[in-house]
Amino acid sequence: MTVENILAKLVSFPVLGGESNLSIIQWIKEYIESYDVKVNLVSNEEEKKASLHCRIGPEVDGGVILSGHTDVVPVTGQKWETDPFQLTDKGDGNLYARGSCDMKGFLACCLAALPQMVKSDLKKPIYFAFSYDEEIGCLAGSELAAAIKNFYTETPKYAIIGEPSLMEPIVGQKGIYILETYVQGSEGHSSRIKQEVSAIHESMRLILWLENKMNQLIAEKQFDNRFHPPHSTIHIGLVNGGIAPNIIADKAHFFWDLRTIPMDDVYAIVAEFEAHCKEREKELKKIFPDFSIKTIENHPVVPHLDTKDDADVVDLIKSISGKSKLNTVSYASEAGQFADEGFQSIICGPGSIAQAHRANEFIAKEQLEKGVEMIQKLIQKSLSDEF
Repeated sequence: MTVENILAKLVSFPVLGGESNLSIIQWIKEYIESYDVKVNLVSNEEEKKASLHCRIGPEVDGGVILSGHTDVVPVTGQKWETDPFQLTDKGDGNLYARGSCDMKGFLACCLAALPQMVKSDLKKPIYFAFSYDEEIGCLAGSELAAAIKNFYTETPKYAIIGEPSLMEPIVGQKGIYILETYVQGSEGHSSRIKQEVSAIHESMRLILWLENKMNQLIAEKQFDNRFHPPHSTIHIGLVNGGIAPNIIADKAHFFWDLRTIPMDDVYAIVAEFEAHCKEREKELKKIFPDFSIKTIENHPVVPHLDTKDDADVVDLIKSISGKSKLNTVSYASEAGQFADEGFQSIICGPGSIAQAHRANEFIAKEQLEKGVEMIQKLIQKSLSDEF
């Protein structure tokens, strides 16, 4: 199958983040196994979702993991000109479909190169690592990376995460942590605002504290100029509370996301916020004894990526991608999770992130070709044991 044929099949599976991905993962598994490669699944507890990993080549240390995710984001409410789950060639050099760019294009490149891998006398192994639920918080990345580390007797050295980067090497990404804060106040007539504790008013004070914390980091020049913006950010994206204008709100909650540059400690920032919340609870319980503030995870921390410019994986990706300029991104991916398991990790894949998550998403045919070429160059390096 050509890379375009494979991509057409992959995008036909409308698997959204959070949904069962067994349909697409089973097709990929059967495709890989048709080349006599053993595939291993890492299922969730309900066995309704699964990641997969496999090794092509010898059982020796120093191989390369090619990593991607099988889920996509929704299309509801977007104005698509074509069927989002059918690969469409308009004759303009691009291929349109949901996931064509983010990131089934890279998966297609891996699978298209598989026959050459199998036929080649690889001196170093190449691994596939395909996950689920990346689009709703990189929920399976850590488990998959750990499974690879613990399953094989040998140890892979590198991980290339094929998120769309126009084939440019990405050595850094911000970490992300999304949280929910719930405030329990006391209800009453709005005229009694000084005698009661408004959950909305207190939520606004907490939100202001978070904004001030971000501004404090900026004032302290906690900068990493590789990123845009060059500092950690704290953003409140959703606030709910109250039932009527003249009723003091006894409940309110808000969602916030914390995106940190590598030098900032995400857990320290959250701990400082929670310490402030404890002080507020102590003060406001004097007015309303049942006052409380509770913060919970919306999803676990996605760690940052901070691969050094002189890491071996940088030399490898420069040689096979044809790109020498190194970049960073402010979005999250599974790269930091693979790095946390000890694999030298980098992001590099076909397509532009500017096309991701939008209507009429596409990947340029030229980018698909470059993705396949990169993997072919990786195969050639493995033949000569150059990594």
